[in-house]
Amino acid sequence: MTEATARAAEPTAEVLPAAEVAAIRQHLARLIANVEGVLHGKREAVELAVIALLAGGHVLIEDVPGVGKTLLARALARSIDGSFRRLQFTPDLLPSDVLGTSIYEADERRFVFHPGPIFAHVVLADEINRTSPRAQSALLEAMNEAQVSIDGETHALPQPFLVLATQNPIEYAGTYPLPEAQLDRFLLRLSIGYPDRVAEKRMLELRRGGDPHEDLRPVCHAADIARWQARVPEVAVTEALVDYLLDLVAATRGDARFALGVSPRGTLALYRAAQARALLDGRAYCVPDDLKALVGPCWTHRVLPQGVEPGEEAERLAGQLLREILARVEVPL
Repeated sequence: MTEATARAAEPTAEVLPAAEVAAIRQHLARLIANVEGVLHGKREAVELAVIALLAGGHVLIEDVPGVGKTLLARALARSIDGSFRRLQFTPDLLPSDVLGTSIYEADERRFVFHPGPIFAHVVLADEINRTSPRAQSALLEAMNEAQVSIDGETHALPQPFLVLATQNPIEYAGTYPLPEAQLDRFLLRLSIGYPDRVAEKRMLELRRGGDPHEDLRPVCHAADIARWQARVPEVAVTEALVDYLLDLVAATRGDARFALGVSPRGTLALYRAAQARALLDGRAYCVPDDLKALVGPCWTHRVLPQGVEPGEEAERLAGQLLREILARVEVPL
């Protein structure tokens, strides 16, 4: 992005105080560095997870076992001094195992709700595609509205609330692929990947003294994150950038190579993620690069190319087609 493009994207009136934006950026930089201290060489994945947290969204991680998916979730929860729960999704999992249930308490002569593991700041839904659609659907209300409805009563979830769900892209036998409605609830999709040689050597060095995660200390609090989340919608987005976003959306819906284009929820997801990225970068306004950098993570799992079944090949082709759209849609000046 050129300097002229950046100036064109900057609004004429300041929306958020510069001092507050700078302070938020410093705190978030410490948060990212703290998590990266145990997940070495994976700054992009950590930044995307923090963007999702800041935007109030959720993350789908598709990767092979052993690359640090659980570590990312645990480190993020500990770094914000938040609660963490891990759900191992299996074929026999029931919705009540996720959400909780009402149990009759004889002493009180009434049913009392006992919260399930979904009631945490950071929830790791491990191998989400290995459980039945019935159990998968138990997450829909929680992810979309940050609440759970049981026996006619609504229970609010802790704030902030982040679901990091994992899938193994290699093994599909005995799995239940997530339907489009469920995939659309995830703000971002990311892969962690194998570490490079330097990062893996650093990991081995730190493990000599035990699990470095156990020594991780909070650098902010869950209440801080909730407060910064409230500032994200105040990040300015010019009309020119809104039109650019809508041009990208229209390109997916009008391209015959897509059987399924970006939904309105996907439009809003990229809009909000771009605002969060701007705040992470210390800006009170969005620039075209905020949208361009997040098109892949935001939309690859939301679109479906023609002639392929949902899966790894579909997402690879979707990524290629989205890059082509980015290359041909005119960027505002």
